[in-house]
Amino acid sequence: MSNIAATFSALKAHNKTALVTFITAGDPGRESTVPLMHALVAGGADIIELGVPFSDPMAEGPVIQRACERALANGVGIKDVFGYVAEFRKTNQTTPVVLMGYANPIERIGAAEFIAQSVAVGADGAIVVDYPPEECEEFAAAMRAAGLDLIFLLSPTSTEQRIEQVAKVGGGFSYYVSLKGVTGAGNIDVADVANRLQGIRKHVKLPVGVGFGIRDGATARAVAEVADAVVIGSRIIQEIETAGKDGAVAAVQAFTTAIRTALDA
Repeated sequence: MSNIAATFSALKAHNKTALVTFITAGDPGRESTVPLMHALVAGGADIIELGVPFSDPMAEGPVIQRACERALANGVGIKDVFGYVAEFRKTNQTTPVVLMGYANPIERIGAAEFIAQSVAVGADGAIVVDYPPEECEEFAAAMRAAGLDLIFLLSPTSTEQRIEQVAKVGGGFSYYVSLKGVTGAGNIDVADVANRLQGIRKHVKLPVGVGFGIRDGATARAVAEVADAVVIGSRIIQEIETAGKDGAVAAVQAFTTAIRTALDA
């Protein structure tokens, strides 16, 4: 059982919904990432998605785009991201860490090197936004063989064929994008999400997390009624932007604590 699967299993045993949180590595500063990761855990996050900075993050709205720009301006690349995970693992060996980003940085170092480095530093999986599940069965198999989960996105426009393919090759959990469009946009229709998840679960036996558009405790709690995990990214990045380098850690921990409290209410 992977670390991600074990985490979901433990949460289910306690009738709890997973809180999955996203930050961009290297934002707002090179030295900020590991303290922010620990702040997320202290606030009650169960899984951390650590964004690999990329110059053309096509699925992201303006908030995460700006985070990528700041991280790239700080000179942070995929090798630094591996370093952050290794540093985090010195004091936290249990919280799953998922590397989230795009194909280009992986292609540059090679899939085999990406997998080897992920294992070496203690990462648990990856989300590669622009890897279609139909075209990366070999990569998914190599990840699985190394004990890593390759997590795929599903959306309101996903066909039944796409859902079946994700069920075939995906690991860890499936990430349902609740809105048409980019991260940080719009408001969630929880009734529609519940209906969509019913269709997904006919094929996908992994836990299903829901993200895009969750901005407060009330929405998180409503989504938790129908999903196995609540995924929050843009709203956390907004906390970082508002607080700046000096206040980011405290602000992120406080926000995460508020979401966790709402989920457990």
